[in-house]
Amino acid sequence: MNSVLLINGLIGGVVFGAIYALIGSSLNVLVGVLRIINFAHGEFILAGGFLTYVLLTYFGINPLVALPFAAVLFFAVGYVLYYLLIPRLAHSDEPETASFLLMFGVSLMIVSVLTWIFEADVRPINFSFDPINVLLYTVENGYGEGRDAKVLVPTARLVALAINALIIVALTWFFYRTLPGKAMRAAIMNREAVQIVGIDIHRLSATAFGLAASLAAVTGVLLTLVVPSIDPNGGADLTLIGFIVIALGGLGHPVGALAAGIIFGLVEQVSNVMLPQAAAQMLGFMILVAVIFFKPSGLFGLERGR
Repeated sequence: MNSVLLINGLIGGVVFGAIYALIGSSLNVLVGVLRIINFAHGEFILAGGFLTYVLLTYFGINPLVALPFAAVLFFAVGYVLYYLLIPRLAHSDEPETASFLLMFGVSLMIVSVLTWIFEADVRPINFSFDPINVLLYTVENGYGEGRDAKVLVPTARLVALAINALIIVALTWFFYRTLPGKAMRAAIMNREAVQIVGIDIHRLSATAFGLAASLAAVTGVLLTLVVPSIDPNGGADLTLIGFIVIALGGLGHPVGALAAGIIFGLVEQVSNVMLPQAAAQMLGFMILVAVIFFKPSGLFGLERGR
């Protein structure tokens, strides 16, 4: 097999794996703290990506500059959206079903808005850094001539990977070293116990919703650095990836989301290089089924209180 293709697959696997880890981490917070299956999570990611597209295309604003703006804006949106929608679910006879339908409706609404504004067209991202050429080896023929085998590494992907790593480190510090983060981890394990000790569960949940929306938007910004275009109808695939990462890594464990994201990204990208497309797609889901079968709580899953 061509070693250049394999190395490209490994690099792509790490980059996309870090993106997947961030998707899983943000969705992990929402599912764990609020017990809500957010089918609109992928659409929040797309909204962050399209915000970056607008700022870049019409105002010339670098995606790296747009990143903190998107993070703050979507935290506020998520915080307000929680108080507008979620507390009312408690009055439903079937809150789980109501939350399912509610977030599915929010997903359809965001897709409709994006399609109305940008139509159904794929939008190209016209932003890049100069790529890095990495020389692997030189192959010589019998005439003393050489041919260089090089890997072309897009610098934008390395920048996205570095930012992603910083965010994962910051998230880990937040969950393990700050009071709100520890409260969220406690709520993931036992929501009722958190209420008993006097923590305002609604404020904590609103913060979790805002954090998840903010991380989703940041993921959308980072996606504009690693993909050539964005599609207003691609949210469902991103949401599915988030649930896969949660299932692999386990609920309530940031390190689990990181490991699961990297594993899934590597399997996806390397298998795309080595296997036919259908087999490559099947392999990732085979790993998911195997993990659920042998360890239902995930690779790093926490046992939840009853």
